[in-house]
Amino acid sequence: QVQLVESGGGEVQAGGSLRLSCAASGSILSITTMGWYRQIPGKQRELVAAKTRGGSTNYADSVKGRFTISRDNAKNTVWLQMNSLKPEDTAVYYCYAAIWDLKTGGMDYWGKGTLVTVSS
Repeated sequence: QVQLVESGGGEVQAGGSLRLSCAASGSILSITTMGWYRQIPGKQRELVAAKTRGGSTNYADSVKGRFTISRDNAKNTVWLQMNSLKPEDTAVYYCYAAIWDLKTGGMDYWGKGTLVTVSS
């Protein structure tokens, strides 16, 4: 069974930094895309950043220049370095991965989420 395990969430003052990590485990053949979404209370879940196996990246406009996504394909791990955090970044952050496995083929997987709170 494929699982995504996130870590690194917490509380930080505005202007500070946090680094989230997510590791995928299980019967994985390949991960095409890994990334991070976030959900602010009362709002829809939105893409924060994503990275393909080949290295292409996509960032939400609101985080460009502040957040950086990185990935280690061999370790099935993705990180999100978050700098210059703002109160509006407060959200539950979810790891995402598009994974191919032996039994189900290609599927989307989600972590359980990690809370990031940015205080003024």
